[in-house]
Amino acid sequence: MSNNGNGRAWRWFIFSWMFAFLGFPIGGFLAFLLVGSIEGVVSAALGGALAGAVIGAAQWLALRRRLDVTAWWIIATALGLALGNAIGTALIDAGTGIGDLLVTGVTAGIAVGFLQWVLLRKRVRGAGLWPPVVAVSWPVGWTVTWMVGVDVERGYVVFGSTGALVFAAITGAAMWMMLRGSTRAVT
Repeated sequence: MSNNGNGRAWRWFIFSWMFAFLGFPIGGFLAFLLVGSIEGVVSAALGGALAGAVIGAAQWLALRRRLDVTAWWIIATALGLALGNAIGTALIDAGTGIGDLLVTGVTAGIAVGFLQWVLLRKRVRGAGLWPPVVAVSWPVGWTVTWMVGVDVERGYVVFGSTGALVFAAITGAAMWMMLRGSTRAVT
């Protein structure tokens, strides 16, 4: 994408990315409905895969008009959240205190951020910014959700809408900074 100063296009991207936050409550609800609470590594992985697919699809819908990403984005997000939640749950034994949420947030953020970066690295200059931004934004999302009093002790797969809005704002700003410079031809 060239830096053509088209403010309308960027407003549309920001709107689309912020709208993509809906992947979190929808994906989280479906995971809770179909998998239930996170009680161990298996439920964390299954719930993470399901919620990750919905989150990835919402993000892909926002990105596909501005960046040549394929549906692999959905798979990378689902796999990343499944892996990250499973590792986090193994480390904290499915705990739901703020410290536990931070650990799971970091492991999920690292896994999702890395796998999404694999798809961005040849398409976007500055793509190296993405993994650390996602790795930090995921525990921030959990912290915000915990701070507003969401009943996290129910063992949700992903953070709530308030955390998702903050996550979308942080990651949307990072994506905008990466995209506004330029993109690379896929080789």
